[in-house]
Amino acid sequence: MAPTILPQAGDHLASTGANKAPYTYTDPLSEVPTLSGVDVSADGSTPIIDMEALLGPHRSEIIKQIGLACEKNGFFAVKNHGIPEMKINSMLGTAREFFHLPDEERLKFRSTDPNSVIRLVTGFQDKTRNIFVSRQSLKFHSHPVEEYKSQWPSNPPSFRENVGEYCASVREVEVAILEAISESLGLERDYIDKILKGHYVSINYYPACQESELDVTYGVRTHTDPTIITILMQDDVPGLQVINDDKWINVNPLPNAVVVHVGDILQALSNYRYKSLLHQAIVNCEKERVSIASYCYPSDDAMIGPAKKLVGKDHPAIYKDFTYREFHESMWRVKCSTAKRLDLFKARAD
Repeated sequence: MAPTILPQAGDHLASTGANKAPYTYTDPLSEVPTLSGVDVSADGSTPIIDMEALLGPHRSEIIKQIGLACEKNGFFAVKNHGIPEMKINSMLGTAREFFHLPDEERLKFRSTDPNSVIRLVTGFQDKTRNIFVSRQSLKFHSHPVEEYKSQWPSNPPSFRENVGEYCASVREVEVAILEAISESLGLERDYIDKILKGHYVSINYYPACQESELDVTYGVRTHTDPTIITILMQDDVPGLQVINDDKWINVNPLPNAVVVHVGDILQALSNYRYKSLLHQAIVNCEKERVSIASYCYPSDDAMIGPAKKLVGKDHPAIYKDFTYREFHESMWRVKCSTAKRLDLFKARAD
């Protein structure tokens, strides 16, 4: 669904420069689970993977841990990933600077075209479901960095350098994790790497709670990502929630750690063994929040479907083969923002 401007939404924006951009409707309606409350006691249940150990004699053990986390939780945190703390702090600081720029600077990048190389997306009101979504995000392609860097913002002046260095570091982490995930499925180490193409980044800004006449205010509504995996860097303000054992749980930030979660494409490749993570973001009433989401996706002509090694008499194929282009194009025809997008590509009826 193409975004449309909601002029009246400006009435609900705070007066600070970071929060005055017009709101756009960018998210199609979807069916989301109705779950009461958040299981606060489950905080701390995030699986933690020591990436440094992947390079040592305990690699096979860490790979098993990654496989278990993908299968049982759909996500895990990674420490000792190799991204320097200085690059992380520079990236988060640059993100805050960008969203505190005057409207005229940020709105240069506003676009209603989801295929734009770079675009600014602002929040929106969904009066059908009585929901107010309060988030601004700058979305852009980032691999290879040198191919896209010139199209990124030049203000703040540090943007291109700091973002470029961070994205290059995340790409290295991404490849290493995908190799481990391939092995956890019993596949060749480069199985996923062979279909890998791009890297897409979303710098997300969540202002402190804003007023709205609607009942519910989200940072981001419940959804799954149409990716292989997503790598999320959070600042120190909580906001990420995930479904785990049919309950919402908080995934609070861990210092200098990234959160990795399963996307729709990995669900298909794994023959539904690894399930795309249902998650959402909530807003904080006292502090603004920044997160950096790095999306890993295949090339357009990559053939997606259950790996042949994962299909057999006892494990029939859940999905038929399809290209990533077919999947991507179908996303804009189906009013769904969850892994139900894959239902169009099921191999057999339930």
